[in-house]
Amino acid sequence: MKIGAGIQVPPNGTRVARQLGYLDKMMDRGVVIDKIEMRRYANGEPLYSLSAEHCEDEYGALWMVIHRADYHAALWTTCQEIGVDLCLDMEVESIDFEKNVVWLEDGDDIAGDVIIGADGLYSVCRSQLLGRPSPAVEQGDLAYRATFGLEYLQQLKDPRVDELCSRKQVTAWIGPQRHTVLYPVKGGKEFNLVLIRPDNMPPGVKRAEGDIGEMRESFVGWDETLTKLISCITKVQKWKLSTHPEMETWTKGCLALLGDSCHPSLPYQAQGGAMAVEDGAVLGKLLGLLKGSTESPTESVPGILRLYESLRKSRTTLNVQGAKSNQKWYHVSDGPEQEARDAEMAGRSLGEGLTPTGWRWIDKDYQRELLGLDCVAEAVEAFAKWKQGQ
Repeated sequence: MKIGAGIQVPPNGTRVARQLGYLDKMMDRGVVIDKIEMRRYANGEPLYSLSAEHCEDEYGALWMVIHRADYHAALWTTCQEIGVDLCLDMEVESIDFEKNVVWLEDGDDIAGDVIIGADGLYSVCRSQLLGRPSPAVEQGDLAYRATFGLEYLQQLKDPRVDELCSRKQVTAWIGPQRHTVLYPVKGGKEFNLVLIRPDNMPPGVKRAEGDIGEMRESFVGWDETLTKLISCITKVQKWKLSTHPEMETWTKGCLALLGDSCHPSLPYQAQGGAMAVEDGAVLGKLLGLLKGSTESPTESVPGILRLYESLRKSRTTLNVQGAKSNQKWYHVSDGPEQEARDAEMAGRSLGEGLTPTGWRWIDKDYQRELLGLDCVAEAVEAFAKWKQGQ
């Protein structure tokens, strides 16, 4: 049993991968999914499904799931191919905004024309930008993660498990205060299982060894197919799920934040990684256009970073809010509200208009806005307008 580490890459994420030239490397180890299915927790009854087969026609790119190590490998290999100098295990101590210098914990320093703080939820760069501690805020949930080899699951000789493993799909069970997500990785040779439940970890603890008995007890009474999968887990870790309040600004001088350092979200909309790579694609495009349009690009770096923020901030806020909304609707307790949610989902395909509850995840316009944006094209257009105004 290995610690689970899968990630979904929705169409807006694979679009960037294609534009930047690493999608083929992801295709070698990832799985292009055919369907997303949401099931009732107690009996596994399908509540709602999205056919992902038509994502490329609808949104211009495919929907993929992949192991994080394989995602990292695709990025790493691409960086090596184009000559990017990657240095690992270098912790940031502080930033000198006057000199554009980053000081490292080992005493070394690195200078540059642009500083990009992409150091995640517990960002040092964010605290440096704000000039004060900037802790993450706990959101009341934790996640267990595990992966299973396909051969191991086949040894269960359970027809329902076998049938589930034959599908190239994301399967989610939703129920009171909890939900779970299962999907294939490693080209379908492994499966990633994420279990979400209320957080009972002490304040400030980010990650801890999970108690197997407690984990299993958390899902007693759930669909038998799911509990059969859970029974196979012999070792697990749990992660506290946290976010950060929306920031007034992501930039200061020649520093810009990116990804979870400035807009961390709950992982309930499968968009955290995609939003980060969109950030990177937009920032890279803008800086490239700036370098090619003037003999002294460094003077305009602060302005171009503000343009980057203006393009990205409202979109990433939309994602953060959407993930928070999904936390509510995934975890509704049995009763009238749950019945109304299930009635809305029953028989729907993704994108049949806004529902009476206002749950936007199953609204066609919302999905088109979320999944269909070409952020690079948007950046090119915005740069042209910005340049005209200079």
